[in-house]
Amino acid sequence: MAAQTTVLIVDDDEAVRDSLRLLLEMSGREVQDFASGAALLAALPDGAGCLVLDYHMPELNGLDLLEAVRARDMTVPAILITGLGDPRIRRRASEAGVIEVLDKPFNDRALLAAVGRALGEDAA
Repeated sequence: MAAQTTVLIVDDDEAVRDSLRLLLEMSGREVQDFASGAALLAALPDGAGCLVLDYHMPELNGLDLLEAVRARDMTVPAILITGLGDPRIRRRASEAGVIEVLDKPFNDRALLAAVGRALGEDAA
């Protein structure tokens, strides 16, 4: 698959990263995952298709991470996942241009559809 279709997952929970990776790979996606925002920023692969970011992580939350990525002139669509369900997070995500905010637990189809939209594919 082309680099621009690679989905980058950032979540501090290894089980969540593993399950998201498995789901996305089973749907034919190329995936890279990172345990922290710092790990993503250290690697920052070129040509990522989209980001799937957990909101609540130590040191750097998902929206602050998105801001740091964009400060490096990397324009990439992002999906935010959160277990907090806070309207302020949704508002801030919207202002940051996040494609979609998914509240945990979310179903597989919702994530796959959001990734498809982020990659500019027609929704099924």
